[in-house]
Amino acid sequence: MRFVHISVILILGISLFSCTTRSDTQETTAKQSLLSDSPRHHEWIELEREEGTFKAFVVYPESSEATDAVVVIHENRGLNDWARSFADELASRGFLVIAPDLISNTVEGYERTTDFPNSDVAREAIYALDPAQVTHDLNTTFTYIKDLPASTGKVSVVGFCWGGSQSFRYATNNPTLEKAIVFYGTAPEDKTVLKNINCPVYGFYGGDDNRVNATIDATKEAMDEYDQAYSYEIYEGAGHAFMRRGSQPEAEGPNKDAHDAAWAKLVTLLKA
Repeated sequence: MRFVHISVILILGISLFSCTTRSDTQETTAKQSLLSDSPRHHEWIELEREEGTFKAFVVYPESSEATDAVVVIHENRGLNDWARSFADELASRGFLVIAPDLISNTVEGYERTTDFPNSDVAREAIYALDPAQVTHDLNTTFTYIKDLPASTGKVSVVGFCWGGSQSFRYATNNPTLEKAIVFYGTAPEDKTVLKNINCPVYGFYGGDDNRVNATIDATKEAMDEYDQAYSYEIYEGAGHAFMRRGSQPEAEGPNKDAHDAAWAKLVTLLKA
């Protein structure tokens, strides 16, 4: 009976693993299809960093005039197909978009996020990044997109998860940002740096994301203390990473609802 029990567990484990792999594959395939079918102009560029270079993905909107620009900062999974598909969809709303691959060329042999064997290895590389290097790379990205002839010179930043936290942090380092959009990310632990922010900060949070949401009150208190503009939306029932989870083909319920509502709110904020 023990062998039967173990066999059942193994079969169930394999089945669950297969389901997870199939779901991930379906999501990747769907996003790749959206990217390949997009009518917008995509290009990979190479930007200089202090030691070497890094890659960034640029999407041009279909427009006869210069447009406002947005820097998209990826999750702790890196610049994967979902992050690039988000950049493409944001461009479809009329914005010039650049998404830097912040772990590009930070580990020998991996030129882009998609070269990493899996998201766990990519995540390890992201958490090993030097914050000063991240700021430097974001400054380079900002300058590139700001100076393009297709840009109005007005640049905002949007980030998710780890990238949401970096979006908040970058606002403390770049006084010329138009807006900082933080999706389920946290403010810097040292709240005194918040006094350096020179643009409005908007937060988007899932109601069931208690790790991140536990930091909101302290952030709001500090932003108020320094007379900084900080407002946010909390989508009840939605979890962490609801923008990615709610974009999947089979998405439904609170994550899907939050995804759709946040998209509408995001575009309104960026166009204001």
